Amino acid sequence: MENRLRYWRTHRGLTLEQLAEAAETSHQQIMRLERGERRLTLDWMIRLAAPLGVEPRDLLPDAATPRPISSAPKPARAPRALAGGGLAPDLIPVRGAARGGLEQEMFLEDGPIDYAARPPCLAQVRDAYALYVVGDSMVPRFRPGMLLFVNPHRPARRESAVVVIKHDSVVLIKEYVELKEDRLILHQHNPDCFLEISRNDIASFHCVVGSEEP
Repeated sequence: MENRLRYWRTHRGLTLEQLAEAAETSHQQIMRLERGERRLTLDWMIRLAAPLGVEPRDLLPDAATPRPISSAPKPARAPRALAGGGLAPDLIPVRGAARGGLEQEMFLEDGPIDYAARPPCLAQVRDAYALYVVGDSMVPRFRPGMLLFVNPHRPARRESAVVVIKHDSVVLIKEYVELKEDRLILHQHNPDCFLEISRNDIASFHCVVGSEEP
C-alpha cells in the first residue's frame, strides 16, 4: 500500500530511528509502513503527521501538494504512573484502530494512543482497555467516534458486543451470535448481515461492557 511517509521523512531530514522515537514506536515499524508492508491506518497517520509537521491527509499517496502545518497536534496525554512503575488504577489504555475495509474491517495498532478514566464496569478488571469505533458497520448500536470499554475476561453471550482480533491485526466490532467448533458467527448491523470467521484466523475476542459518546 503506497503512501508518502518516506517522502516526508526524508524531506524533513529524519532517520528511521528519529521518526520512530518521536512517534514512540520502532524503526522496524516505520520501515514496514514506508514499504507498504503494513497498512498506514488513520491512527498511524495522526501519530506520524505530528513529528513530520504535516496534515495526516498529506501522507496519503494521492494527496495534493502538501502544505506543512505551523504547529503539531497535542500528543496523547501521559498516564499517571504509580511509584515503582505501572499505570494508575483509575486509568485504562485506549487502543487504536482505524480505516474500514473489507467487511468493514479495522486494523489494530501496537500500543495505546491515549488513556481514559476507568469506568465502574471495569473496576478491578485487569487488562481492561478501551477502543474507538471507526466506520458505520454497527450503526445504530455504535456510531463512529464512540469509545467502547472492553473486559477481556468476561464471557460473551448472544447479542453481546465483541471486539474480535484476528492474527493479521484486523479487528472487528460486531455482535456475538455463536461460537462453533470451527468458526465464530457474528452479526453486523450496517448492512445487516451475519459473518462467519474461522477460529484459526482469530487471535482473541473480548466482550464490550460499556460505551461513551464522543
